[in-house]
Amino acid sequence: MPAGILLFIVGVLMIILVHELGHFIAAKRFGIKVEEFFLGFGPRLWSVRRGETEYGMKAIPVGGYVRIAGMNPFEEPAPADRGRLFGDKPAWQRAIVIVAGAATHFVLAFLLLTVFFLLIGFPRARIAEVETTVDGNPSPAFVSGLRSGDEVLAVDGEDMTYPQVLEAINENPGRPLSIRVRRDGSERVVRVTPVLSEGEGRLGVLIGQGSRLREDPIEAVVQGAEGVGSLVVNSVRGIGQVFGPEGLARVGQLLFGDERTVDDPVGLVGAARVSGQAAEAGLADVFFFLFAGFNVFVGILNILPLPPLDGGHLAVLGFESLTGRRVDPRRLVPLTALVAGFLILFTLALTYLDVFSPIPNPFG
Repeated sequence: MPAGILLFIVGVLMIILVHELGHFIAAKRFGIKVEEFFLGFGPRLWSVRRGETEYGMKAIPVGGYVRIAGMNPFEEPAPADRGRLFGDKPAWQRAIVIVAGAATHFVLAFLLLTVFFLLIGFPRARIAEVETTVDGNPSPAFVSGLRSGDEVLAVDGEDMTYPQVLEAINENPGRPLSIRVRRDGSERVVRVTPVLSEGEGRLGVLIGQGSRLREDPIEAVVQGAEGVGSLVVNSVRGIGQVFGPEGLARVGQLLFGDERTVDDPVGLVGAARVSGQAAEAGLADVFFFLFAGFNVFVGILNILPLPPLDGGHLAVLGFESLTGRRVDPRRLVPLTALVAGFLILFTLALTYLDVFSPIPNPFG
């Protein structure tokens, strides 16, 4: 099994574990009895009891759960547990217990991105080759004295990574640029003006990736937070597209034989395959952002106000707090079954497509 796929699988299992740990710690903090903490579903593989809680693993590692006393409407709690049931606690404590699981996804995404900016960073641009001409005229790079091996540190005084340098050149034909480069261990500034060619600015260079631009701890934290914000916006849009009429119609078309593209949705199997392909291509940037994006996507999906998702429990709690009326959870069973059934069928459909009609390799 490729290392990238294995790393993704281990990461997903860790996400599940940390999500349930969020519920567990919050419940324990408020004195709520936690009866079980399991990774997976189905037949029990092993378990151990510590105090009042049973910990273990089940045969199907596609999820996990924390069994909190008083949350099952079809189970009569033991008289000895009165005062320690979920429903016995104030609304704000119950809300924290519910939200704690989803919150871990955003924290994990933030930590991943912060570590990326601090220890790995985006690659700088390195000039691999200088062309002598552009469209039959002397190239700006050749005239200005840029050389193969120059590493671009900044454009117009701003530190830039590989994709940012490409963008600065392409979007500024006819405008003089001040490019700071590192050459043979020393730095120098070169003034050069991109020319318009084929609709975009060109210098007459072939650019590859150089050393990586790492941030100081404070800037890494700032960029990590900004990265999570961008992922939240993209995830909200993605959920609307995937579960909207066009998205569902697209999945139906794929099931009936349409050719899959890199823009089509993927399930866990497809995401693992793409992660493996990114790792094989040496694209640590893609792997980190893919995994951070996966965390944010799951976190937002989890807080949608639909049972049996955490957001459904939070919506019920909000309704009760606003109206002063208790909701009988047994009345929500039909809606819970409908939502759960839809999510299961949707997941199975994507898994089938991932196995028998995988998306093309985006990095091949």
